[in-house]
Amino acid sequence: MLRSLIVGCGSYLPARVVTNDELARTVDTSDEWIVGRSGIRERHIAAEGETTSDLATAAALNALKMAEIEGSEVDLIVLATATPDHTFPATATKVQSRIGMTGGFAFDVQAVCSGFVYALAVADNFIRAGQVRTALVIGAETFSRIVDWTDRTTCVLFGDGAGAVVLRAGEGRGDSSDRGVLSTHLHSDGRHHDLLYVDGGPSSTGKVGHVCMAGREVFRHAVSNLAEVVDEALAANGLKPGDIDWVVPHQANLRILEGTARKLGLPMERMVVTVDRHANTSAASVPLALTEAVTDGRIKKGDLVLLEAMGGGFTWGAGLVRM
Repeated sequence: MLRSLIVGCGSYLPARVVTNDELARTVDTSDEWIVGRSGIRERHIAAEGETTSDLATAAALNALKMAEIEGSEVDLIVLATATPDHTFPATATKVQSRIGMTGGFAFDVQAVCSGFVYALAVADNFIRAGQVRTALVIGAETFSRIVDWTDRTTCVLFGDGAGAVVLRAGEGRGDSSDRGVLSTHLHSDGRHHDLLYVDGGPSSTGKVGHVCMAGREVFRHAVSNLAEVVDEALAANGLKPGDIDWVVPHQANLRILEGTARKLGLPMERMVVTVDRHANTSAASVPLALTEAVTDGRIKKGDLVLLEAMGGGFTWGAGLVRM
């Protein structure tokens, strides 16, 4: 049975760091208010002229370096983003050109904060079908470009960044002891569109628009939906919460992470947490956190890792990976 092995991870964060105290100088907020409601202390913000494709390319090159693979060996790029460089072409094709990938194919997917899990599922299915051997999966965002910096309820929550993984086809036995992506589980429910969305777009207003969010309702749905999809992933593989070595969640809000951990009966020590330093980087948050935990040695070869995320739409999903 073909499995998608994660053979490299990479990340990139813009150089500029904006602290809560700096935000408090321009909007009616405080470090205490932000930390108490979200756990966020600072975020990285892209420089003027620094685009989503710039962030994505840097993360991709770092992932390829860890994997010891040249860009020309990549067959597929799936780039998850809600903040593309242009309406078209796909931002993924820019990355394709910049890493020296002249064959294969590249495209974007849009599932907002769930985007990386969606992109991972897409690439994994191409590998399982035998259509590609090597895939680059990227989550990259410049969310600072779609935030209303006068709205203290949303502007304090988001940051910019990119993360990437390299997948390579490998053989497995078809059970949960295999290395690689064991399963992915995706969901959406468009009835909740108005709880988290951007009030703009080329077809509706002709303008980019800003993030709009009903925070309490999003929180309630997030804890419930994430716990359910995690249970689904474990059941599909005949596993229990106690079998998980690490959870790499979407970094939206520390209280959501704590609520998810409680529902699963898992200690917070097994959750990879970067929200305090990165804020919510949407599709980039899961691969950023994964790369950090792999690089610092917390996540090791053979560890069972759960990836999970929820975003606007609503979209949500989970993936189980044995490293």
